[in-house]
Amino acid sequence: MSATPPPLPPAVGARAMMKNLLFIGLLAGLIGYAISQLWKPEPAPSVSFVADDAAAVSRKVDAAFVADWNEKKIQPLAPADDLAVMRRLGLALTGSGPSVEEIRHFEKQPENRRIEWWVSRLLDDRRSSAYLAERFARIFVGVENGPFIVYRRHRMVRWLDDQIFENKPYNDLVHNLIAAEGLWTTHPEANFITVSIDQNNQKNGPDEVKLAARTTRAFLGVRIDCMQCHDDMFGDRWKQKDFHQLAAFFSQAKMGITGVQEDSKLEYATRFRGESEEEPVSAAVPFSPELLPKDGNLRQRLATWTTHDDNSAFARTAVNRVWALMFNQPLHFPVDNIPLEGPYPPGMKILATDFVENGYDLQRLVRIIASTNAFQIESRSTDPANPVTEGHEQNWAAFPMTRLRPEQVADSVIQSSTLSPLDADSHIISRMREFFETNDFIKRYGDLGEDEFGEQAGTIPQRLVMMNGKLVRERTKENPVMNASTRIAGLTKDHNIAIETAYLAVLSRRPSSEENDHFVSEFEGKYGSDRSRAMQDLYWALINSTEFTWNH
Repeated sequence: MSATPPPLPPAVGARAMMKNLLFIGLLAGLIGYAISQLWKPEPAPSVSFVADDAAAVSRKVDAAFVADWNEKKIQPLAPADDLAVMRRLGLALTGSGPSVEEIRHFEKQPENRRIEWWVSRLLDDRRSSAYLAERFARIFVGVENGPFIVYRRHRMVRWLDDQIFENKPYNDLVHNLIAAEGLWTTHPEANFITVSIDQNNQKNGPDEVKLAARTTRAFLGVRIDCMQCHDDMFGDRWKQKDFHQLAAFFSQAKMGITGVQEDSKLEYATRFRGESEEEPVSAAVPFSPELLPKDGNLRQRLATWTTHDDNSAFARTAVNRVWALMFNQPLHFPVDNIPLEGPYPPGMKILATDFVENGYDLQRLVRIIASTNAFQIESRSTDPANPVTEGHEQNWAAFPMTRLRPEQVADSVIQSSTLSPLDADSHIISRMREFFETNDFIKRYGDLGEDEFGEQAGTIPQRLVMMNGKLVRERTKENPVMNASTRIAGLTKDHNIAIETAYLAVLSRRPSSEENDHFVSEFEGKYGSDRSRAMQDLYWALINSTEFTWNH
């Protein structure tokens, strides 16, 4: 009679059972994730297309550009392919190109409504508001972490995300920033004020000079802050006094137990150039004083003046900023130095007027710009008789080719590795992986900081990060659960379809016949792991192509 083995101690049995349960749970989670990546139900298409009156504004903008091109004797390029425009919009509004699944839905739409459909889909997608919130935060408060105790940048970004997603009027958004009161945690807009605090300085309150500089550049598109130490040496209209009178509007902001407060007893003083002593400075606006209300505290009055319907500098600056986000180049350069009396680029006054008349509607402004010929024009010429010249690029007769921003490169690499959109409906594992990978990539690739629209040259370290870096390696290696390259190779037996899918996933276009023939020859006779490696090589080559890292 065989001896019965002794029972396991209760603790050991419990641990074994727990390990089994954890393993089963992890396996189920991975299987569920794989299924979610391989199949998703087609989302219901949005129906909020461009209104007829908005389309009319877009045509007015087109006419303004045509008149300018005719005057300068410039022949514009032909309209771009729909998929090229689709990619531009994805990069502008979400920071990455479209997924293969989104491209399939896009191509099912009527040809004359595809772009409108895609813009609506993007504006209804939380990815867009989150991405634009970060871009606007860079304009409003910069990229630094600021004073930790009294500043929470992430809360302000989240607040901006909500404001943009709900399409709150832009003038109300800006008014709330300038006039903000309360704790920076429960009133996130107050972080616009608290970010200026220097905790190493004797003055423990907000910095009037920093706030005035940010207000003029971000909201009015003028560089009055250049005059904080002296009058304009080129004889322009701005004086040192203009800047400090504007700064005085922030002089009564102070920090208290309840956060940012106003104290009418506080005064502003500075030492002007050539003077030995500080002198008090009264609050005054540098132009259009008739728009400044008499009621309210100083910052409330400044906020109302800044966002006033008749303060055309505010609307022009907003238009220029949104245009820059869409094209990665401002309509007027520099983006924060627009002359008050002009001249202005074609279309700027038309867009600014419509922006004011329609309640500072950011989504409407995005729709109008997206539907202009300037946005939908080709970036490269196929006509030897009409090559792209400097005149084309400077006058929007060709779409400006610009390098992708670091987060756009990272997000595009990540999006290309999955066939479905990485949106709010994506699995939590997928979104967490994307977050950490993007942050790690930007640290290695480099962040542009606040100077977002200056000339940016590629660097050797950036090329090495793309060629040998962790993100590209992880997102192209053999992984049937996480990476599209492996799934395409394993599930698509037709070489032509496999290659086309890879091109759509990475470059948002189909391969030319020459490209297709070349890679078909590379795939011939390869099966299993050999075919998977061939697809990895194709993915790596496309991601490391110049075309991938440029907006065009």
